[in-house]
Amino acid sequence: MTSEVIIDVQPKKISIALLEDKSLVEYQDEPRTASFSVGNIYVAKVKKLMPGLNACFVDVGFERDAFLHYLDLGTQFSSYEKYLKQVQSDRKKLFPFNKATRLPDLKKDGSVQNTLKVGQEVLVQIVKEPISTKGPRLTCDLSFAGRYMVLIPFYDKVSVSSKIKKGEERTRLKQLIQSITPKNFGVIVRTSAEGKRVAELDAEMKVLLSRWDEAIKQVQKTTARPQLVFEETSRAVALLRDLFNPSYDGIYVNDDDILKQIKDYVGIIAPDKVGIVKKYTGTVPIFDNFNVTKQIKSSFGKTVNYKRGAYLIIEHTEALHVVDVNSGNRTRSENGQEQNALEVNLGAADELARQLRLRDMGGIIVVDFIDMNLAEDRQMLYERMCKNMQKDRARHNILPLSKFGLMQITRQRVRPAMDVNVEETCPTCFGKGKIKSSILFTDQLESKIDQLVNKIGISKFKLHVHPYVAAYINSGFVSIKRQWQMKYGFGVRIVASEKLAFLQYEFYDREGNFIDMKEEIETK
Repeated sequence: MTSEVIIDVQPKKISIALLEDKSLVEYQDEPRTASFSVGNIYVAKVKKLMPGLNACFVDVGFERDAFLHYLDLGTQFSSYEKYLKQVQSDRKKLFPFNKATRLPDLKKDGSVQNTLKVGQEVLVQIVKEPISTKGPRLTCDLSFAGRYMVLIPFYDKVSVSSKIKKGEERTRLKQLIQSITPKNFGVIVRTSAEGKRVAELDAEMKVLLSRWDEAIKQVQKTTARPQLVFEETSRAVALLRDLFNPSYDGIYVNDDDILKQIKDYVGIIAPDKVGIVKKYTGTVPIFDNFNVTKQIKSSFGKTVNYKRGAYLIIEHTEALHVVDVNSGNRTRSENGQEQNALEVNLGAADELARQLRLRDMGGIIVVDFIDMNLAEDRQMLYERMCKNMQKDRARHNILPLSKFGLMQITRQRVRPAMDVNVEETCPTCFGKGKIKSSILFTDQLESKIDQLVNKIGISKFKLHVHPYVAAYINSGFVSIKRQWQMKYGFGVRIVASEKLAFLQYEFYDREGNFIDMKEEIETK
């Protein structure tokens, strides 16, 4: 199996696609101004106590206050509280962490009103992003995740992933990590650490320790509250941290800054694989070049087609996700209805496993498969679904089919499900049902080019248009493109972009910066 990561960096957002055998299996699309990310650490203030819930609401600078339950304070909350006061007491000299005192564990049956008070400052970390009407979920048990290990301040153990089965390897890793772990820190060794040399593990340990040091220095320096003191690595690097494996054939990026971040990170965890990180320099948009745009438009939305006419209907509600399996106009199997239902359901299991990863759907998922009479067929479907979900990094649980033919799945949810709107609003009528004469569209584009060249003074640029429009502009003995070049210079370049609707257009300068040439009526 070949795996490729494609990263499309735009001025307002970063989109990341993971391809397995050229098929899109994971997709992340986040604005560059996103204010929240799982793993961010804040010095925040308790805003309101909720004794009935044994929890409190914390102001972390977002429109909705974050939720912190008493049990999420962690057993070492008292130690953090004392160390936070020691750090803030001296703004010039940082209190060394190796001299910090570990206080007795917080009682599990305690109450929030006896532990916290309104206005109190706490060191918190986001564990779940805002979803729907709910604010972010917090913990006071801080952790710094790396490729091979998770570093936990005030944790006094070294734990090894249960997925590492060999006793000798577990013992080796535990002894090795204990020998390089500083005082007052604990470590959880991840599965990917199996077989790694001490130099690799020690290098990552130093990186994680530096992140803790930077966070504490920020706590010492800043007085504003709430205050972000540690920001999780960029989305591109964070995704790679969890997904990266030596089998990757390429990581393609179209931005120099993100390229450097990724090269630096890969250089730490796999120095021999730095060569697979490459800058994309093609004229066609990066997602179009790797056939990602087309797969996004065909894979999202309410209806998803798969093998031979069958399709899924996917509905999202506040409480759960509902999936209905339909055979559609599929040709019936020669072996009868039972075999036909089995084939449709097995195909649906393959596509659904991909959709769960692709959309990052979490919480409860209920799937209505086509009814099957034979118990062995129902068991085969259950086993197929379990096998398909083995590639999924998110924690999940799958129940066998109920007597109503329903399969229930729970999947870890830490951020809102990815919902890409694949419907296109008419860029000319803006959904009103009336459009300008499409034959005049090229005249409109020429007026924009004239303004760009003769008034603004930009002579070299790229004009992105729908592929059909690009084909029209490039066609003919003396094409429209050639006429424009003869009139406005050979700096005029036409690029076909699959992400644009039929009469949409975008201008970019020679450095790839977006040029806004839309009129007021086009931006409403």
